[in-house]
Amino acid sequence: MKTITSVLSPLVPPFVKRPLKRLLHPEWHKGLVGGDWAQIGQMQIDFWLAHGLKPEHYFLDIGCGALRAGVHFIRYLETGHYFGIDINREAIEAGRQVELVKHGLTDKNPTLVHMDDFDLPALDKQFDYATIHSVFPHLTLNSIIRCIMNLEKVLVPGGQCYATFYENAQGKLNLDPIVRSPNTTYFDKPLYHQDFGTFEWICEGTDLDVEYIGDWNHPRGQMIMVFTKADSPG
Repeated sequence: MKTITSVLSPLVPPFVKRPLKRLLHPEWHKGLVGGDWAQIGQMQIDFWLAHGLKPEHYFLDIGCGALRAGVHFIRYLETGHYFGIDINREAIEAGRQVELVKHGLTDKNPTLVHMDDFDLPALDKQFDYATIHSVFPHLTLNSIIRCIMNLEKVLVPGGQCYATFYENAQGKLNLDPIVRSPNTTYFDKPLYHQDFGTFEWICEGTDLDVEYIGDWNHPRGQMIMVFTKADSPG
């Protein structure tokens, strides 16, 4: 049975519907990342603090969304040392207008950029550390390659990037879906999975080395790895 809302919804223009939705659901942006907002945000900052992040470091958050983890990093880092990019303009603006204000972090002056092509050199900054959390499961292989090639250009020598991915532990010959809890991942459609050897292959001929870390108790089963840029070129 159709409700009045379901009947009227298609008739309401987006410029009316979006502000109304945000008024009625002020935390609407948290749904953009699929849940576990508080848990995954906290586990990211905890992981980074255990792996060497210091307040003085310059930090790049690739796929920062609405700042689920970003607010923790921004609070910890020195003013102006956090840079976040995301393909979703609405998420970026929610982070800027809602999360930064709610947490009293506007004075920390983070740089938040809408970006859909991983043109990381356009940020005109070199980074000590970067993170790519829950991004690769949504990208084609070519987009992953573009991201990693541009990542290499913006890391300082010795800089590191921790990245998560859904692992195809059986290797590239396995083309079947992998059923996980709560998701199913696929070889050739979102949510994508990859074998770790693919990332080793991507790094061949670059100044990046990639190391498998594996399970880090992610609630959705994503594994983690670290890219490290050589201390000297070549």
